[in-house]
Amino acid sequence: MKKFWSEATRYYRTTDKLLWALCLGASVFSVVLLLGINHSGYVMISRVAVQALAALMGCCAMVAISKVDYHTMADLWRLHLPLAYLFVLLTFVVGQGRADDMAWLPIPVVGLTFQPSELLKLSFIITFSHHLQKVGDTLNQPAVLFTVLAHAAAPILLIMLQGDHGTAVVFIFMVCAMLFSAGLSLKYVAAALAAALAATPVVWFGLMDEDKRLRVISLFNPDLDPNGVGFQQRYGRIALGSGKLWGKGIFSGNHQYVPEMYNDFIFSFVGEALGFIGCLAVLVILSLLSLRLLRAGRGAKDKLGEYICVGVFAMIAAQTVMNVGMCLSVLPVIGVTLPLFSGGGTSVVATYMGIGLALSVYMHNNRKLFTI
Repeated sequence: MKKFWSEATRYYRTTDKLLWALCLGASVFSVVLLLGINHSGYVMISRVAVQALAALMGCCAMVAISKVDYHTMADLWRLHLPLAYLFVLLTFVVGQGRADDMAWLPIPVVGLTFQPSELLKLSFIITFSHHLQKVGDTLNQPAVLFTVLAHAAAPILLIMLQGDHGTAVVFIFMVCAMLFSAGLSLKYVAAALAAALAATPVVWFGLMDEDKRLRVISLFNPDLDPNGVGFQQRYGRIALGSGKLWGKGIFSGNHQYVPEMYNDFIFSFVGEALGFIGCLAVLVILSLLSLRLLRAGRGAKDKLGEYICVGVFAMIAAQTVMNVGMCLSVLPVIGVTLPLFSGGGTSVVATYMGIGLALSVYMHNNRKLFTI
């Protein structure tokens, strides 16, 4: 027991305590919000229990990952990357979910599911960072850049085939942020933007089905299909705006029903229950968390650590922007969770694990790490 407390004290002394406080604060906030939704009768208490358990498991995983040198995790890419891909590929065989998004695998006995793409995000951040460090200053050579982009394209295309377009977009944001951090030439950025613009008609008419096109069109014409594709965002806006400055209270019991209000649209519940002030508090927590991740990357002793922190930052920042954008009806609904706040066990645990990667960089660059 004495050894345990000695190790715990050592860990506390060397870790990023503000980052921990932000994570724990977000999880406590999330559980209270879910209790409020349960009080209104819109979600079962089991969802609240899963969220609390996921936060606990995430904290344990964050401690374990942060104590492992991130160089070791990069060297073990041949182990974790194939496993991550294998789990995603299994969703094509035994996946569960919606008709167009079979992105979850069942967990035997307990009756729960998990989303393998969340694990692939973490493995990709490590391996892509390792790849970028290896190519170094040669990144902008065409042959080298081609191999890097092929590395980036593989998980994106696989997740798109799976039907999880929201996660695919998060991958794209992660890739862009990490490439920018690695010093990608602006001429390639300009070429990519031009190619994306040119490909817009192909994507719109060839790759997007009618439902996805309606989701985009309804942003500009909310009355196009208010009881169909626009139903969720319509009632999300009503709930978000009805809270005004201070909100109706988390446990008032007088809340507007919004589909997936415990998950993708929890920000709408925050707006209704706690008003503008509550929404601002959520955004401040996530913004400070993101800044701490960038700070850890800035203090990294090598490029590998910097790229890992940038990747985790991009993952959390992209999900935050996309989720809030969905609730505000400025972005289409594509199923992206609000990090640490949305109900969902896999998302919570994976977010904690990602932050654990950044903590590994922070702690293994901390001069006090090996002091007694």
